[in-house]
Amino acid sequence: MSEELKRLGHSLQTKRKELNLSLKEIENATSIRSSYLQAIEEGTVTEYLSGIYAQGFIKQYATFLGLDVDQLVRENPAAFRMAGEKHEFAYGIGTLEVRGSMGGGVKWLPNLLWAGLAAVVLVAAWLFAKFVGLF
Repeated sequence: MSEELKRLGHSLQTKRKELNLSLKEIENATSIRSSYLQAIEEGTVTEYLSGIYAQGFIKQYATFLGLDVDQLVRENPAAFRMAGEKHEFAYGIGTLEVRGSMGGGVKWLPNLLWAGLAAVVLVAAWLFAKFVGLF
């Protein structure tokens, strides 16, 4: 955990408290979960999110608080460098499972039955109209 990230989180927390805002109010306004906001303030956000998400959330949070994001990036370059970190993705059993058809799971048999039913109804209506004398 970066000391610079901790300092940045502390400055965001200080600004939030100056504005007399709760984490829940900021969550409602920014759609960032309050647990992530708390992790940002504690400097532990990279333990929960990938670097690019953490960076975006920090910038969105700072913007909401009315802080100059460009200045924050200049003052805390290491905290914003985390977006370039490489992340390993572990693929386990079940990640190569067979997916449905390319048709989005639409089955041809029910569609064929509905089309056949529609054709039967149309033919029956035509025959009824012909025998009643409408045509």
